Amino acid sequence: MKVEIRYFSRGGNTKKLADAISSEIGIEAKTVKEKLTEDVDILFLGSSVYAYGVDDAVKEFIRGIDVKVGKVVSFSTAALIKSTYKQVNKLLKEKNITMSEKEFACKGSFGPMHKGKPDENDVKAVKEFARQIISESK
Repeated sequence: MKVEIRYFSRGGNTKKLADAISSEIGIEAKTVKEKLTEDVDILFLGSSVYAYGVDDAVKEFIRGIDVKVGKVVSFSTAALIKSTYKQVNKLLKEKNITMSEKEFACKGSFGPMHKGKPDENDVKAVKEFARQIISESK
């Protein structure tokens, strides 16, 4: 089974989750600047919310996918809204790429809001989430 991790992080919150997933499943986490070069069964895609939307870098990454992707598993951080799931799913549907109904989302620190988030508990939870996704896909 081929698994990849891509993420976008401006302040480091989503990178923290990507690195946790990486250490749990043994796959290098790369930024969305690194295009997928071969077909993948599972793509963990990390994003965050800026002014209520996903960053253009994530949109460009999705538009640029030109390999077969079995399913995308979303993970995200946000200070104000719950997650980026709906926005990312809409972009993926335009490419006829399936998004898992399962997602991981947690608060991310932004200025004085949610200081220290994602925290140790969030890191532990995203590792468990990734482990479950992989084990269910075998």
